[in-house]
Amino acid sequence: MKTQRLPAPAGGRPLRADAERTMRAILEAAERTLSRDPAATMEQIAEAAGVARTTVHRRFATRDALIDALAVWATQRFAAAVDSAHPDTAPPLVALYQTTANVLSVKISWGFAMSQASSANPEVARVYSEIRDTCERLLRRAREAGVLRTDVDIPWTRRVYYALIHEAAQSRDDQDTDALATLVVDTLLRGAGAPHPDRL
Repeated sequence: MKTQRLPAPAGGRPLRADAERTMRAILEAAERTLSRDPAATMEQIAEAAGVARTTVHRRFATRDALIDALAVWATQRFAAAVDSAHPDTAPPLVALYQTTANVLSVKISWGFAMSQASSANPEVARVYSEIRDTCERLLRRAREAGVLRTDVDIPWTRRVYYALIHEAAQSRDDQDTDALATLVVDTLLRGAGAPHPDRL
């Protein structure tokens, strides 16, 4: 899986260091501004980024183009968060917890951008497909290590895992990502049932 990178500019040429800093400032400001007010204007985003309105318009022809770039960038951060947990090499339980904590951090910090990340965008679809495959490999490793039952259905378990992460990100209250990650992993592995319901 590729590591995080800024969305490619229209011409496809690599960004200079100063241009990359400006792009990053605009995208970070866009997330902050749009998460507070989804109807915020390009001018408000430029002000939050500390750049001229023309600077934003020079890099993003329209507001929609800016939001699309923001969604792609957040998706790439999402992929980098999964990669940094070493899901293919770390002990499965460690990797499952770290992946969960890293993913929650991105989903909470980049909530607006992640909500705009549509699989209709080819880059977003590519990254999501790679993350899905990585997640299923991790769950298979967990099953082989005895962390999951030998009879669990991996695609179904992945969908349940995704739903738990989504719910944790939406209803985080005052809990930090470590506490939420523990809650997600504990719920995935142990559920809400008694240890031996057949004995009740």
